[in-house]
Amino acid sequence: MKGVVVAGTRSGVGKTVATLAVARALQSRGHDVQPAKAGPDFIDPSHHAAVAGTPSRTLDLWLEGRDGLRRNYYRGDGDVCVVEGVMGLYDGDCSSTAMVADALDLPVVLVVDAKAGMESVAATAHGFREYATHAGRDIDVAGVLAQRAHGGRHERGIRDALPDGFDYVGRVPPRSELEIPDRHLGLHMGDEAPLDPATLDEAAESIRAGRLLDAARAPPRPAAETVGDPTGARVAVARDAAFAFVYPATMDRLHERATVATFSPLAGDDLPPCDAVYLPGGYPELHAATLEDAPALDAIAARAAEGTPVVGECGGLMALAESLTTTDGETHGMAGVLPADVRMHDRYRALDHVELRARREVPTAAADDRLRGHEFHYSSADVDVDADADARFAFDVVRGDGIDGERDGLSEYRTLGTYCHCHAESGAFDTFVERAVE
Repeated sequence: MKGVVVAGTRSGVGKTVATLAVARALQSRGHDVQPAKAGPDFIDPSHHAAVAGTPSRTLDLWLEGRDGLRRNYYRGDGDVCVVEGVMGLYDGDCSSTAMVADALDLPVVLVVDAKAGMESVAATAHGFREYATHAGRDIDVAGVLAQRAHGGRHERGIRDALPDGFDYVGRVPPRSELEIPDRHLGLHMGDEAPLDPATLDEAAESIRAGRLLDAARAPPRPAAETVGDPTGARVAVARDAAFAFVYPATMDRLHERATVATFSPLAGDDLPPCDAVYLPGGYPELHAATLEDAPALDAIAARAAEGTPVVGECGGLMALAESLTTTDGETHGMAGVLPADVRMHDRYRALDHVELRARREVPTAAADDRLRGHEFHYSSADVDVDADADARFAFDVVRGDGIDGERDGLSEYRTLGTYCHCHAESGAFDTFVERAVE
């Protein structure tokens, strides 16, 4: 599967819309597009999936390592992969877009805002390519995609100014219909605010898909992956708007190791028969009133008290707490498994790649194991002061913020709630399935 990276000069330059236009342009030529996202984001991939019709792969060096990143790429299904970058091309100390492009040996198409420029677009692209040489990085900035560019004289001015070796791969026209609304954590999800198909098709017509395909190439093959045998365990996974943040590779691994049953607490589903429960992140704060009366949360609390392994990540942690208070000041009861009260804030409380060290055996790790993940949340969790707070924390934070700046992984019974989103390459979900068998 050949691939190309759609990178930006900065955050907010329009990478997601450009990526969607590229995907649609390639589809119109009969190609089976596999979308992917550099970095740990869940929201941009939801837009990829809405357009491409297939889950977007997460490509992050911190979460997966070089071989893991390549394995995740080749788990994709298509003949061409379009990888959306994160922030600006060189931004990020753990897993920048440039690092991902280098690890996969993929060419970069640079998205440049052309709203008020022509020759300056070429100068910007030239500077990004020259910086790679200056910094000693083997990054192939092969082409330019002009965001918010008109046709005619505007487009010609951009194209004609590009230095030798740069390919002009098209433009995204300035259209208000090509803007995705945002909120805390980023854009609205793809199923909430999809782009108008006719407008996206119009944008795709301005993409020179043939040029992209000429530049695309296949990454090196990864080292062989060792995956444990199926265990016979049954894992229940919450999947709905409140629990929507799931890496495809995590679901892949769970399906390989266990029988997976999904359920929707928001729809009033009962908890399926299971040996373990996984509550991913998402937006429980937007559905707190519904979750308060959800039968599944009561069932999870009962199973947790019986010793069933339960893991909640970020939004899952929030749902397992005693209560959740929204930014409007409304407090709603949650599952009540973990001794904490969660409160939403107007500004984010943590955003970073994370490394945790396990203090003892927990559902996702053995004692002293280290897990890598990512955190991005607008909530804080106040642990019950009457509880033995230190004993209830499962992890020391090596990098990141966790729950209180030094610790993460609030635990009760065999239930674990953490602000850290782990990727399957961390081994956390293999351990989780094995705990379910136990």
